[in-house]
Amino acid sequence: MKLADLQLKLAEMPDAFALLAFEPLAIIDGGCELGEWTFQIEPKQIRPVCEFLKSQRGYRMLSNSTAVDWYPSEPRFEVVYHLLCHDSKQRLRLKCKIGGEQPEISSVSMVWNSADWFEREIFDLFGIRFIGHPDLRRILLPDTWEGHPLRKDYPVTGYR
Repeated sequence: MKLADLQLKLAEMPDAFALLAFEPLAIIDGGCELGEWTFQIEPKQIRPVCEFLKSQRGYRMLSNSTAVDWYPSEPRFEVVYHLLCHDSKQRLRLKCKIGGEQPEISSVSMVWNSADWFEREIFDLFGIRFIGHPDLRRILLPDTWEGHPLRKDYPVTGYR
């Protein structure tokens, strides 16, 4: 999508224009559905985008973070962040698509402390690594568990 087309599409969202001014190549796509905005973010830009949204646009709360496995499609995984700005009562969803070969993305736990356990859960269940995470280890399953059970190619009966 061309930058001019994206600017027209996001005309109603001031945070989108601020983000485009901050980092023009960060937003790949975006739109609004049922009053909630979603931005597709370039994965390499997720940490700077989150830092900007928190410090400059008031998104001080990471409500949750999760992942989706789109197997067998590629890019296979999508990491999703739900943000909240208390001042403007605005919710914002950020999505990053990452490949399935060696799924990894920068950690945002330095931006929001709550991301620490969300990222550990995603790592545990999907096997997505968060670069720069202070303590990336399993949180739900035992350390001896094989595989990541929320992956679509994980055997229903588990590994034997």
